[in-house]
Amino acid sequence: MDFSEQLPESDSLYQPSRRRGKHKIYIGMAPGVGKTFRMLEEALALKQEGIDVVVGLLETHGRRETAEKAEGLEIIPRQKVQRGGIFLTEMDVDGILARAPQLVLVDELAHTNIPGSLREKRYQDVEFILEAGIDVYSTVNIQHLESLNDLVARITGVVVRERIPDRLLEEASEVLVVDITPETLEERLREGKIYAPAKIQQSLANFFQRRNLVALRELALREVADNIEETELSGTSHGLTCSIQERVLVCVSTYPKSLLLIRRGARLANYMNAPFYVMFVSSPERFLTKAESLHIETCEKLCEEFGGEFVRIESRDIKEAISKIAAQYRITQIVLGETRRSRWDLLWRGSIVQQLMRSLPEIDLHIIANTSKET
Repeated sequence: MDFSEQLPESDSLYQPSRRRGKHKIYIGMAPGVGKTFRMLEEALALKQEGIDVVVGLLETHGRRETAEKAEGLEIIPRQKVQRGGIFLTEMDVDGILARAPQLVLVDELAHTNIPGSLREKRYQDVEFILEAGIDVYSTVNIQHLESLNDLVARITGVVVRERIPDRLLEEASEVLVVDITPETLEERLREGKIYAPAKIQQSLANFFQRRNLVALRELALREVADNIEETELSGTSHGLTCSIQERVLVCVSTYPKSLLLIRRGARLANYMNAPFYVMFVSSPERFLTKAESLHIETCEKLCEEFGGEFVRIESRDIKEAISKIAAQYRITQIVLGETRRSRWDLLWRGSIVQQLMRSLPEIDLHIIANTSKET
């Protein structure tokens, strides 16, 4: 990450910069995985390289290791806000802009600011800082992502009130998963490295149950993998598919065996926890019979029953059509039926399987034999 550009000199604190700051987000499955520690560690290394780094907002939650790690970094004092006769503190955005560092560290991106603050959420403060041309490192847990709110509630039984929009991950310059095993996280919790002793057993019995941690860890890893795939890998040169998440495509025809292929493909997708697609290529030069049309409708309904997406495409070139859909949906696994063409035809023109193997070398092909009586 390049931190060499400085804010232009200006008499106005809020004059737009020539460039927007870069945002790196450290994300984890739960509190205590080490997001803040990792952020501080990397910031200290950058400071040693001569980068001007400050701490805009740090939440140690009483963790001694985290507090010690922050030693040696300049901390911008928090702004004091009086509410109802008591003083509360928030991140001092104006103080950060006046200091104008190259990089500022901001903990707990999903935090809700004190009522009456200029901006409601901390992530909005971060966006304001980024617009001023200052780079930001921030931390967040996967359960705070807006689109996962309902799913997280079903998994953990906890409704997360503080959330951030998904676009923050999409717009970030870098998203880093700070990952440890659920067993290690439980051990850290029991050792008092996450919460005070009085909260340990309650946490283990509720949010920090093993099954919750396993599910949240998978969510964090998959979310960032999908984010990387969308922003970087879909633009791979030469039109090649380079996919992190498995995606299964079943190619069906008017033959009755197509229903078997859909079932096999659905089982494969379920095993891989993968999105599932079924495609049918129709020829523009041939009309389907009534029976054939009904069969394709049955295939589509079966696909939907398995939670898949049915794709219908018109083309004279089956191989080209399959290759096009495979690239569009970033397919990693293709399920096909054994060919019914004559040996002479295969010798003269080559099989569709051979053609696909040559044109899609990065995709696994599953050829289902013609011996089963299952339909």
